[in-house]
Amino acid sequence: MTLNRSDAAHVAEVLSEALPYIRRFVGKTLVIKYGGNAMESEELKNGFARDIVLMKAVGINPIVVHGGGPQIGELLQRLNIESRFIDGMRVTDEKTMDVVEMVLGGQVNKDIVSLINNHGGRAIGLTGQDAGLIKARKLTVTRKTPEMTKPEIIDIGLVGEVASVNADLLDMLVQGDFIPVVAPIGVGVNGESFNINADLVAGKVAEAVGAEKLILLTDIAGLLDKQGNVLTGLDTAQVDALIADGTIYGGMLPKIGCALDAVQGGVTSAHIIDGRVKHAVLLEIFTDHGVGTLITNH
Repeated sequence: MTLNRSDAAHVAEVLSEALPYIRRFVGKTLVIKYGGNAMESEELKNGFARDIVLMKAVGINPIVVHGGGPQIGELLQRLNIESRFIDGMRVTDEKTMDVVEMVLGGQVNKDIVSLINNHGGRAIGLTGQDAGLIKARKLTVTRKTPEMTKPEIIDIGLVGEVASVNADLLDMLVQGDFIPVVAPIGVGVNGESFNINADLVAGKVAEAVGAEKLILLTDIAGLLDKQGNVLTGLDTAQVDALIADGTIYGGMLPKIGCALDAVQGGVTSAHIIDGRVKHAVLLEIFTDHGVGTLITNH
């Protein structure tokens, strides 16, 4: 591509404005959870891949953790395997786990890796099984109503939570100029596979590598107050108060919990941003106002 004078001048102006932010994050690691509509629109997919490659080119180290719930649901439907959810988590028997591994570890992971590489990056795909990247344990779900004398323990199958992350492997890849792309599949002590929520994996990866930022791409503008306005600049005490008064509820609770755990575990800041916005990740990093909700431990 050849730039004319006006295009070159515009590029120079943009780079000049971004330079202070680039300097701030050079050498830093950012963990980005990629999912939702940002994974389904061709325009957004290509924009995301270009943004990740640009970050690496200017000396910032991105690690991508991806989801793939809609793709899993679509294949289960085609195979006539019923999808069931309890408290927002997919009940995962052995047949469902086979599909999860096929979709997340195969199709989705390889598509993201290929897209980043086609835009000039050096992405490498991983699941939690590779070199014991994500050690997992079975997640137990309990439910208690006022009528119950003791909590009910619900078995949701091969659904896990993160026990540990092999940060040395990720550090080695990052220092080798690779872009790790991680599928949220963990491995148990007996070699069994576990389906893990991608937000939770992203948070634990961010903690393990001492990330500067955890960025969660979502399908909403960010954390909203009761009037629908985006809340930002929140600390952990403010978030706790918003949970207590019912402002944060439902499907946002796991994302907020993941962000809180990350900043309390040493990550400098967590961001919940709208993946439907073009170049949302770059806007978050390279502008003062950012996009979405910022959470810190201060």
